[in-house]
Amino acid sequence: MTKKIKVLRIIARLNIGGPAIHTILLTEGLDKHRFETVLVTGTTEKDEGDMFYLAKEKGVRPVIIPELGRTLNIRNDIIAFWKLSSLVKRERPDIIHTHTAKAGALGRLAGLLYKFSSKLKAQSSKVRLVHTFHGHVLHSYFGRIKSALFIWIERFLAIFTDKIIAVSENLRRELIDLKIAGPKKIVTIPLGLELERYLKIENNGFGNRDCKLVGIIGRLVPIKNHRMFLDAAKRLKDSLGFGRLIKFLIVGDGPLRQELESYAEGLGISEDVTFTGWIRDLEKMYSELDIVVLTSLNEGTPLALIEAQAAARPCVATCVGGVTDVIEEGRSGFLVPARDIDKFTEALLKLLSNPDLALSMGRYGRERIKDEFSKTRLFRDIECIYEEIK
Repeated sequence: MTKKIKVLRIIARLNIGGPAIHTILLTEGLDKHRFETVLVTGTTEKDEGDMFYLAKEKGVRPVIIPELGRTLNIRNDIIAFWKLSSLVKRERPDIIHTHTAKAGALGRLAGLLYKFSSKLKAQSSKVRLVHTFHGHVLHSYFGRIKSALFIWIERFLAIFTDKIIAVSENLRRELIDLKIAGPKKIVTIPLGLELERYLKIENNGFGNRDCKLVGIIGRLVPIKNHRMFLDAAKRLKDSLGFGRLIKFLIVGDGPLRQELESYAEGLGISEDVTFTGWIRDLEKMYSELDIVVLTSLNEGTPLALIEAQAAARPCVATCVGGVTDVIEEGRSGFLVPARDIDKFTEALLKLLSNPDLALSMGRYGRERIKDEFSKTRLFRDIECIYEEIK
């Protein structure tokens, strides 16, 4: 009987978003006859929301290292490193696959220590290191000095990493341009999701409702630029012919919620904008939305835009990061420059004024997305990488 490949999958925290879903699905979904996966994670912050419920639904029991959570703290990071090192020594994995920056650094260093200590003890250790970049974190998120430091750290870690995965081709090109590693070491593997529940949603939103509903989904943090969404909402409400015929939904939570609620009130649109917090019944939410938007200043692969297209909803998004790998301009939605409120509002007006265009974009997006971002494709691609490096 062939020995299973043992994978230690490490992510800093299972906060609501693409990386958490990605790691949970991979932990549960790889061929169990060939792979055994242990998921390791830290704790989430109180305003982030967590996806431990999804892990439970999938029968995944993560190993919790509280100090692995997001906040940078020298003492906690040292503790997390030694706990990871002890876990690696105990589990003796064939592959250590890390996700997100902090887990990527600590997890790969723990793998290197394991390799080094095994050599000192004259033991054979062929553990392979894999890291996935889930977003464009090496620019726009931090200041110049901190970004330069992180780039240097990633270049150093890449020397010892057997394979680096980017979740979009756009991100792969950026990593190569930043000289994180050479083109042969960096591969593109797009996200894969459970899209079946969204593919069942009827593509008839514009045909059945007089009042249109425009929604944005994501953490309420500066990089998501929700103020642009609210500014556009104000313009649309003031536009001739709309008035009470349009409402707005902000799905998600985060440190800026109170500030954004006050901003909406200051614009005089608080009665037209609903802040829902995090929602688990996403099928119902997408079935009620007519248009899904994104106003981010930077993005990896935006999960909400993939889900929206699977639900046959047209999208309007800022042309940043991995968005161009998800939205096809003029076919499944409209792309506009970041911070360009005029073009953003204009794109929304086009869809709101032309139901046939909105419906056709929804149909096209669904057909394009259903295979390209399926979980089956993701599992196959990851399994091939693991087999290749072993």
